[in-house]
Amino acid sequence: MPVPKRKRSRARRDSRFANKGIQVKAIVYCPNCSEPSLPHQACMKCGFYKGVKSLSTKIERVVKRAELSRVKEVQEAQAEAPESKE
Repeated sequence: MPVPKRKRSRARRDSRFANKGIQVKAIVYCPNCSEPSLPHQACMKCGFYKGVKSLSTKIERVVKRAELSRVKEVQEAQAEAPESKE
């Protein structure tokens, strides 16, 4: 009867069972925009969670930044305009 020539190490033995606990992640679809996302988390596309807006999305942040820069430009132009009239 064959017998193992050397002792199998703990790492080699335990690596057989390393992936035993891996499970497929659940995916749910956002009721607001129908994008797939993880359960119990806010949608990364629209920012809604349980029907309430909870996150600002990347597009909203870009738009807000552009609006702020436009307002700043207008304020600077208004500040320079009275000085040039005098």
